[in-house]
Amino acid sequence: MEYEPVIGLEVHAQLLTQSKIFCTCSALFGGDPNTFTCPVCTGLPGSLPVLNRKVLEFTLRAALATHCRIASYSQFARKNYFYPDLPKGYQISQYELPLATDGYIDIQSNGQKKRIGIIRIHMEEDAGKLLHDLSSERGSYSYVDFNRTGVPLIEIVSAPDIRSPEEASAYLRKLRAILMFLEICDGNMEEGSFRCDANISLRPRGEQTLGVKTELKNMNSFRNVQRALDFEIRRQTALLDQGEGIVQETRLWDAAKGVTSSMRGKEEAHDYRYFPDPDLVPLVIDPEWGEKIRVNLPELPEAKKERFIRDYGIPEYDAEVLTTSKSLANYFEACLRSYSKPKVVSNWIMSELLRELKRDEREIEDCPVPALHLSEMLKMIDDGIISGKIAKSVFEEMYRSGKRAEEIVKEKGWVQVTDFTEIEKTIEQVLAANPKEVEAYRKGKEKLFGFFVGQVMKATQGKANPQRVNELLKKKL
Repeated sequence: MEYEPVIGLEVHAQLLTQSKIFCTCSALFGGDPNTFTCPVCTGLPGSLPVLNRKVLEFTLRAALATHCRIASYSQFARKNYFYPDLPKGYQISQYELPLATDGYIDIQSNGQKKRIGIIRIHMEEDAGKLLHDLSSERGSYSYVDFNRTGVPLIEIVSAPDIRSPEEASAYLRKLRAILMFLEICDGNMEEGSFRCDANISLRPRGEQTLGVKTELKNMNSFRNVQRALDFEIRRQTALLDQGEGIVQETRLWDAAKGVTSSMRGKEEAHDYRYFPDPDLVPLVIDPEWGEKIRVNLPELPEAKKERFIRDYGIPEYDAEVLTTSKSLANYFEACLRSYSKPKVVSNWIMSELLRELKRDEREIEDCPVPALHLSEMLKMIDDGIISGKIAKSVFEEMYRSGKRAEEIVKEKGWVQVTDFTEIEKTIEQVLAANPKEVEAYRKGKEKLFGFFVGQVMKATQGKANPQRVNELLKKKL
């Protein structure tokens, strides 16, 4: 039987506020253990939480950017459970009355556009962190670091509209880009400031009823989300084909082994006993303030993509790639301020630049080639100083050394050969060395022209001007 996956994603995004959600402690990542703490975030008796206004503003930005409906009245709730890194014995979150509901994000996957619904966006505080020491001579120990306790999060819950691991990856990339364009989250998955849990079930294709779902945790990259979903589809398909049922459970992804394993079953699921937090008043959003936030939203990925297509005349695919991050889009436009050929710039960024960054696992913010330096190199190609082939070697050297193209070309002696006499001499040598190919070309085998061009470029170490090589070769042949 053919099965259809039904996938929903729950994303936790850490907000880029200076202080925590209910106290004035620093919300920065890192720091010595238990130094960013106070009686409020460690839950000491008598302490009272006070909502950080900036957290509410950032959450409203996210909600408006994802087309959500803002609740006129929302409320914080206590989510009760015991864990060593949760000092109060409960987490302040939102439950029955979240801040935002009924939004959506439009994605593109496998050349198809699709709308993914967002059920809700709500605010909550993060828990602490457990550090395990298994090497102590006195035995194994676990330590608790409360620095992360009370760091502000938003939880974004998608509708079960996703039908493949590829769509899940596209949704996460688009959502992350939106949050980063809004400058409310740094999107760092390794540090946990953008993390995802997935719910997945299978059903016979064509049916509308949902199957039994499993929850997947511990996925710290887009690739691992996709791999975990791929594995879970295969695992559940095999069980259903054998006539076995799916157990509703939470499963952990093991990236090293490429498998999911059971963490806890349905019978172990928590009863969180949500109830309104008595220490925090309900939220009523001033419509005027909400409208001011909406009007001041920055240009978002979709709008920027459409503008790039319209204003710069580049293909939709190029615009999609260039707007995956705000910094990459800014780099592209910075190049165009000193070099006015958008498609040429787009090609170089998407091929040479992104390849180098991916190889080094760098972000565009850490790129050693400033936009101005790339533009200078592209001008040198147009001016005939270097060939396109030599330019690739120049760019690699720029990336490694941080030097400008002009300096590298002088050092390496890579100035393009444009002298007719020198090129003509090289062509004569190539033709003399390949008489059979010359004869075959003149008898009609015109595809050999590319062979001759390649031999001339090889003989000149790529320095010959390709246009002049083509002109002179045609005359000689």
